[in-house]
Amino acid sequence: MSLLLTLLPLLMQAGPYSFPGTGAAPNVPRVEGRDTPRRKPTAPPLFLPPPIRSAGQTCQDLLEAPAAEAVETARERAAAAKADTIASAQGCLGMAQSRLAAWDEAEAAFVTAREAAGEDKAAQANYGAMAGNAALAGGHADRALIAFDRAKADAEPLGDRVVSGEIALDRVRALVALRRTAEAREALDFVLASLTGNSDAWLLSATLYRREKQYGPAQRQIEKAAAINNADPAIALEAGVIAMLAGREADARKSWQSAITVAPGSDEAAQAKDYLRQIGAAPAGPAAAPAPASGR
Repeated sequence: MSLLLTLLPLLMQAGPYSFPGTGAAPNVPRVEGRDTPRRKPTAPPLFLPPPIRSAGQTCQDLLEAPAAEAVETARERAAAAKADTIASAQGCLGMAQSRLAAWDEAEAAFVTAREAAGEDKAAQANYGAMAGNAALAGGHADRALIAFDRAKADAEPLGDRVVSGEIALDRVRALVALRRTAEAREALDFVLASLTGNSDAWLLSATLYRREKQYGPAQRQIEKAAAINNADPAIALEAGVIAMLAGREADARKSWQSAITVAPGSDEAAQAKDYLRQIGAAPAGPAAAPAPASGR
């Protein structure tokens, strides 16, 4: 059974692009963040460990408590865990710490969980991937790549291309963060073949092509991402950047407006508004011909 439906959601975002004006495609400086993990840190992680029960409460229940309270309770449980519950207790602690964006502590907990998982390859792969995502969110792409490589090896005996593909996708993010773009592009081939319906994979592929100034392939990839999920503001935002760099300002405006429309309160909507502010008002259309005077 594939447990790796979605990996630990994270957000890594840096400064905005700068569009110097309208007209020719702008010279946009490379910005990390749109090319690396873009998922919300408060969303549910990749999977919930086996229930850790105490007075009828599971890890799922614990994670619904206020974040600081959840961390304290999870820490107490982890300290009291027996050999057969160390992995799940540490996994729960890592997820609780993720809610506080305590990424180094979360990474350490997930690493401990993986080590305590014994020969359970599915659990090892999951906890290893979660450790990698925590490291990536904490700005340690080098450690993240090591964790993803281990998770990849753990997942191989499972024979599940979706599990392996999800791990490979986050491994690509680590490679991009390390500026190892050629390796990332090669690794993405496996991801796209394994996760054909994953819009994040097509979005990342489009972003890499855009960074390489290959705007035609970037446009085709972003169209595939949008066909899978047309309500993702990150896809609309990237589509606008690709269009602007390709000299299609009107299309860029439409894409950025779409990001604002589908998710008005999102970070992507705020970025889209900033892009639109930078390039200014749309050029005025041709003046309408005056209405003919009516004869008498």
